[in-house]
Amino acid sequence: MNDALGEPQAILVFGGTSEIALATVRAFPRERLRRVILAARPSAGRDAAVAALTADGIAGVCAVDFQAQATSEHGALVDAIFDAGDIDVTLLAFGVLGDQLAEEASPDLAVEVATTNYTGALSVGLHVAQRLRSQGHGTLVVFSSVAGDRARRSNYIYGSTKAGLDAFGQGLGDALHGTGAKVLVVRPGFVRTKMTAGMAEAPLSVDPEAVGELVVKALRKGRETVYAPGPLRFLMAGLKTLPRPVFRKLPR
Repeated sequence: MNDALGEPQAILVFGGTSEIALATVRAFPRERLRRVILAARPSAGRDAAVAALTADGIAGVCAVDFQAQATSEHGALVDAIFDAGDIDVTLLAFGVLGDQLAEEASPDLAVEVATTNYTGALSVGLHVAQRLRSQGHGTLVVFSSVAGDRARRSNYIYGSTKAGLDAFGQGLGDALHGTGAKVLVVRPGFVRTKMTAGMAEAPLSVDPEAVGELVVKALRKGRETVYAPGPLRFLMAGLKTLPRPVFRKLPR
């Protein structure tokens, strides 16, 4: 449960090597954290993330094995984590960008992206929601994307998974209303990470640290949705009103 100052003491991260998720963990008061669980596939990156957070002075950092597509295992994993103690904040931060042209040529690749980004997230989110409802407090943070606001030729498969995830997060938040548990949907734009390295930056690009700070502020204010950065809300509102013939002519 959050401490006397309202700060979380236990954080669970699905997608434990995500640069945005790790930046979010660091944005909380580190001295108040007592338990941080990084759920991800075994890898050198996961080990490095545990070591880095520990070196930052965060207590109780550990890792657990997690496969997004292994949905039959999600329930037992979530139960084991919550049985060991209440979780104040859960970050749903895993996903893959994919390769649009390769997925169009090989639909099986598109199905893998959808299974990871949407089906896997839906599975984990519902299992976490059950435990949050039972404990009567806690927030699930769902990392969506502005790519889900309107489909673009260059990434509509990825965007479609984020659109579905975004709708899921909003609906789940409504389902949890009144239980003490909450959902925060985060819609980042272009974030400078390893996943986007080499790509042309979009307007209002930010670093992971900026997203993390916005997430923490949104949680403290009890927000249900937040764009990262905030001005993206107005940019996307304008883009969604453009006629399709005009939208098609914009840079991809």
